[in-house]
Amino acid sequence: MQTTTATEAMKENIAFYDGEEADIAVIGAGHAGIEAALACARMGLRTFLFTINLDAVANLPCNPSIGGTGKGHLVFEIDALGGEMGRVADITSLQSRTLNLGKGPAVHSKRLQIDRSAYHARMKSVLERQENLTLQQGEIVDIRTDECGKVCAVVTRLGAVHRVKAAIVCTGTYLRGRVITGDCAYPSGPDGMLASIPLTDSLIRLGIRLMRFKTGTPPRIHRSSIDYSRLERQDGEECVVPFSYKNAPEDINAMSQYPCYIAYTNEKTHAIIRENLHRSPLYSGKIEGTGPRYCPSIEDKVVRFSDKSRHQLFVETVSLDSEEIYLQGFSSSLPADVQLRMLHSIEGFENARIMRFAYAIEYDCADPMQLAPTLEFKEIPGLYGAGQFNGTSGYEEAAAQGLIAGINAALKIKGEAPLVLTRDSSYIGTLIDDIVTKGTREPYRMMTSRSEYRLLLRQDNAAFRLMEEGLRVGLVSEQRYAQLNEYCELIEKELKRVKSVTVPPSEAVNRILVERGTTPIATGVKLSELLKRPQIDYEAMREIDSGYLSLPPTVKTEAEIRLKYDGYINRQLDDARRLREMEGRLLPDDIDYSQIMGLRLEARQKLNAVRPRNLGQASRISGVSPADISVLLVWLKLNPDEKAQ
Repeated sequence: MQTTTATEAMKENIAFYDGEEADIAVIGAGHAGIEAALACARMGLRTFLFTINLDAVANLPCNPSIGGTGKGHLVFEIDALGGEMGRVADITSLQSRTLNLGKGPAVHSKRLQIDRSAYHARMKSVLERQENLTLQQGEIVDIRTDECGKVCAVVTRLGAVHRVKAAIVCTGTYLRGRVITGDCAYPSGPDGMLASIPLTDSLIRLGIRLMRFKTGTPPRIHRSSIDYSRLERQDGEECVVPFSYKNAPEDINAMSQYPCYIAYTNEKTHAIIRENLHRSPLYSGKIEGTGPRYCPSIEDKVVRFSDKSRHQLFVETVSLDSEEIYLQGFSSSLPADVQLRMLHSIEGFENARIMRFAYAIEYDCADPMQLAPTLEFKEIPGLYGAGQFNGTSGYEEAAAQGLIAGINAALKIKGEAPLVLTRDSSYIGTLIDDIVTKGTREPYRMMTSRSEYRLLLRQDNAAFRLMEEGLRVGLVSEQRYAQLNEYCELIEKELKRVKSVTVPPSEAVNRILVERGTTPIATGVKLSELLKRPQIDYEAMREIDSGYLSLPPTVKTEAEIRLKYDGYINRQLDDARRLREMEGRLLPDDIDYSQIMGLRLEARQKLNAVRPRNLGQASRISGVSPADISVLLVWLKLNPDEKAQ
């Protein structure tokens, strides 16, 4: 075991002592750490979950919401695999909305506004009551490895040395965190929490390449200082579908339709921002980290979209236990006095009082190309990364990675096959494949456009796609899986029925069709053909179909989508089959690509750096051409005895 002190940044003369042993240590109790720790514990592994401050467990420092475009898909997938985020989000929601309903079902994305205090309290309670899991306030300052380079212990600031078989780093934005508002900059985690400073040095000693990223958050406003009569009211949807299969609609928080409001910036706001750009850390060079492309600060939006006369802002309640109001879209790192002037220029906020000023935060994260698809570091056995530590942004991306890292750490210790999700199976698989294969030079955000199989990866069918994997690893019960199979049987029976039943033309049927905006029928038509019409849904079928069955909403939705998009779905299934063929051609772990004749120099360098598991992953590496893949195919045929480990 390494005998060096925890870190050069830790100058205290601390006496080390033996702490409790565990199978797995999870570092950080944000959304990644929570899913990782719960997965490990529920799979029977003795798990420690460390956090700098217990009051920051499951914190929502950026915005009080779960889901959104692309992100909602991740939450449904997390739930299908047996994760916790969706269940607690449902219970603590303040408003539910499904985004992109004007588009096709592939991009429909659920978003919940969350009661921040309730979410923290509920999730902390889940952790505290979980068997095999110890939640502890303690800062990890060092990760130790044995003589073989494998993780063997983690060390707390107080000197406890906990022997472990694996460690999962889920540090969020705490790692050497630095908060910046105007000219004021100081070491800090989000919301005034302590930053994690010493751990960076430990990771560097382990040989991990780090990057510097940045994110930010808007000011929090006192509720009573806002004139709501001058804002646009935005109500939630009437029919609420839970994120979690564990929750019935009646289990969702009774306040799930709490109203939100919309405000707008104006030319005066923009003028104030332009006049003070020289005081912005973004433009003065004070901020070094790379910020998120798809969630820019208000000053960045004003500069980049100078033709826009206003920008939309969402006024959302942080918690029913608090008077704080969140102003989504108003993220900034401008000085406090400028923030006040900007805020007071907005209609309805002329007398608004700021409770927490906006800030930017810089933090260290790892280059994710050092990770295998299991999220284990390739060169450090037993060390895993998840969440913003891997260069991603967002609670949902973090939770998804935490779940996969936790599952794989547990499976490795148990001597079982890892869980590696493919691009055609899930957005989680797409996310992980993107970051470990292509890397990222800015905080990575999941969007539906990132998937080439998005019609297959709808949020409504996440359980059908992934629950079997959740069952395999032990996070989904046999009872729930049996219920899913019952739904599958109902869907197949309903599809068979509507394809076999013919509707004869009649005055009543044609009246309904015309009322729905579609053409009447002159001859008998199969129910399935009527359902393929965009204007006809299952509600219309109730009036047309004499044998209409009362089916669960999940069954009706799935059957209808399969019929309406049958041709498109089959095309994507064909593409997915071709991908699986490529993914099935495994590449040896110890192959030296520099020795393969015919590969271009860039391809050799990139392949040696990424070490792809198969031809499919190799084909997605930037700088590897189709010609290079052809060379690898020939090499595999000429070297049939070379086997992947």
